Amino acid sequence: MSTDLHAPLGQNRKKPRVSRRRLPVGLGLGAVSGAAILGLSFYVALTPLPLRAPQPLPAQVAEASPQPQAAAPPPANLQTLETRSSTSGAVVQRNTMPDGSVVTQYSPALRDGSGPALITTPHIGQDARMAATPNPDLLEDSPEGKIPVIGPDGLRPIEQYGRPWSGAHGTRIAIIVGGLGLSQTGTQKAIKLLPEEITLAFASSGNSLQRWMQDARRAGHEILLQIPLEPLGYPANDPGRGTLLSSQTAAKNLHQLHEAMASISNYTGIMNYMGARFLTDAGALEPIMRDIAARGLLFLDDGSSAQSLSGKFAKALNMPYSVGDLQLDDQLQKQAIVKRLDELERIAKRNGSAIGVASAFDESVTTIADWVREAKSRGIEIVGISALALENQ
Repeated sequence: MSTDLHAPLGQNRKKPRVSRRRLPVGLGLGAVSGAAILGLSFYVALTPLPLRAPQPLPAQVAEASPQPQAAAPPPANLQTLETRSSTSGAVVQRNTMPDGSVVTQYSPALRDGSGPALITTPHIGQDARMAATPNPDLLEDSPEGKIPVIGPDGLRPIEQYGRPWSGAHGTRIAIIVGGLGLSQTGTQKAIKLLPEEITLAFASSGNSLQRWMQDARRAGHEILLQIPLEPLGYPANDPGRGTLLSSQTAAKNLHQLHEAMASISNYTGIMNYMGARFLTDAGALEPIMRDIAARGLLFLDDGSSAQSLSGKFAKALNMPYSVGDLQLDDQLQKQAIVKRLDELERIAKRNGSAIGVASAFDESVTTIADWVREAKSRGIEIVGISALALENQ
């Protein structure tokens, strides 16, 4: 068969001859189909391709499109892991020595439960998102309410609620502004205006303490609880409701201390309000200091009493302790407060650190806020009181 497939249109082409021979016996429909497919393939090869590629069928599109895959569930053993403290497997034993000091001994022991556990590392401070929420392991029920206690794994409130600092060996200053909770406007202003590095002390006789505590903690402040102690000239000179008196029994004073402790949470320690008489009475002060130490709290002496015995008891009890270097606002004038702050800076540069104490007066709050911003630009680090108290332990 001879066919000119490339002859132009209009010219004679030789017609192909079609063979009419019968198919051999044995060739059925399969052979015919094969011949038809071969002819069709030959025809397609000679047919020009369309300019636009054929669109895939909807089923093909769905098959080609990547389908989002659900996240694989975590392994079964990770779903049941418990978070444990690094000392959760220890037996904690506290022994009171003949001199009154307390020695804490940690002995290894088997942990409860079986299987793996997530072990946390030691830390200072609390996640900011949980700063206003107390750690239930650091609270115990008492007749007066929930009061601080050292956790079963040895974690102390001072470590849980203390404000972290850089750890650099530079000039450090801690400033404590007390009297919060007594005035609603004054408390609100102090929390709003004072930089978060300033430690705030709440008066145990104040109002709405839990509310103010939450605001202060969310703002980043470390907080203390101020306890009124008997001053010279009492009762003519009266610190207020719940004052601890040297003439009262130890049980009565501890009851009042625990009532004050239950009024608020998330604080790192106790600070005296007045107390020139109480702080010099060893018999009255000892059970109070011993109870504070046993609960993992610091004690801050504001430095107003030169004869205070708090430092001696703190050393004997091996507890976190600090004493104020300067009262910053004994004169409520901006220039006088600035002068005291500058003096505090000189003390810190000479000794490495210094502690200033003030009250939540409007003049004090605004002046301290302005001075702190300038001091930080000079390389001064403002730290929470716990950073300095832990070093004296």
